[in-house]
Amino acid sequence: MELWQEMLRQSIDSAKDLIERFGFDKEQAEKLNKLFHIRVNPYYLSLIRYPNDPIWLQCIPDAVELEDHNAPEDPLNEESDSPVPSITHRYPDRVLFLVTSQCSMYCRFCTRKRKVSDSTKINSKWIQDGVDYIAAHPEVRDVVLSGGDPLMVTDYVLERVLASLRAIPHVEIIRLGTKMPCVLPQRITPKLCKMLKKYHPIYVNTHFNHPWECTPEADKACAMLADAGCPIGNQAVLMKGVNDDADVMLELHRKLLKMRVRPYYIYQADLTKGTNHFRTPVRKGLEIMDKLRGHTSGLAIPYYVIDAPGGGGKIPLLPQYVLGRNGKDIILRNYKYEIFTYPDVEEEQPEPQLVVETKYRRRRKMTEKKVVPNEPTKRELEPVGK
Repeated sequence: MELWQEMLRQSIDSAKDLIERFGFDKEQAEKLNKLFHIRVNPYYLSLIRYPNDPIWLQCIPDAVELEDHNAPEDPLNEESDSPVPSITHRYPDRVLFLVTSQCSMYCRFCTRKRKVSDSTKINSKWIQDGVDYIAAHPEVRDVVLSGGDPLMVTDYVLERVLASLRAIPHVEIIRLGTKMPCVLPQRITPKLCKMLKKYHPIYVNTHFNHPWECTPEADKACAMLADAGCPIGNQAVLMKGVNDDADVMLELHRKLLKMRVRPYYIYQADLTKGTNHFRTPVRKGLEIMDKLRGHTSGLAIPYYVIDAPGGGGKIPLLPQYVLGRNGKDIILRNYKYEIFTYPDVEEEQPEPQLVVETKYRRRRKMTEKKVVPNEPTKRELEPVGK
């Protein structure tokens, strides 16, 4: 058994643990565990500095989860885009491929609670069905492995999936959507990295939400992945009490860059059952983006997106930088709120086209709709030889 597996065995993962470790009421603890299973591994638990701090809020259940009755279980309507149970095919050239239902730490803001932690939701047959679906759809060039966390499976099982995908000629890119560098960096081992190098290009999308998660252990894990040739991007979720502050986000993204992790997305929190208390106004996200731009490297500025409810996909949001027009000039403002004008290029009007028509076509047109006023006049010529 590897270290990360031993640490998983030592996790807080029951209502009884909540009662004994944190003094939860028995009935309340059981309800919370039933709503969404509890798991906090020892490493991530060690990052908590005080009750209800930004780390605590992400991993320890809260009674307010039980009051969120109306939010949907599948806010992004993934099930309707699932041709087989392990695949979500929403975008033309890429798919989400679920290879496990397990995570090393169950985030209380998880958007896939209906599947995550339930071992009946993913099985080996469905994984093979996913591979077969991808092989049968040549338009799929990009595959995102997710779950749960794909690094919860053993190296052997993961390699079987990667090898199956690499045997499909039209699969160009493989991405691993994993929170392990943040919540259990001990999972990133030399053996794992050596195996991943065989199946490039492999990209890693990871998930840090707060600067306190950028520990020496996390730094080491990211360095190993980067040294193995895996570009790493970060997807953060904007959450009340966790990171809804421009200074916190600025510190997080600067630290991530030092760890060779490129900030990729800030997600507006989804409308998932039991997570409404994490949501912030969209205005807050736009304010944060406004205070990032110009105050740090462009490398440290992610996209702020809403994953549209009902399956509309990711929609980027930006602060208002284009203020309007003055004639052909565009009025802009910069990060200091200084105003500038940019002379736009006038669009060229298409030149009238020369059209060759027969007498028959001219007679036919005379009986059709008249030419619209101001429409360029077509010059009509007799065919050669007439």
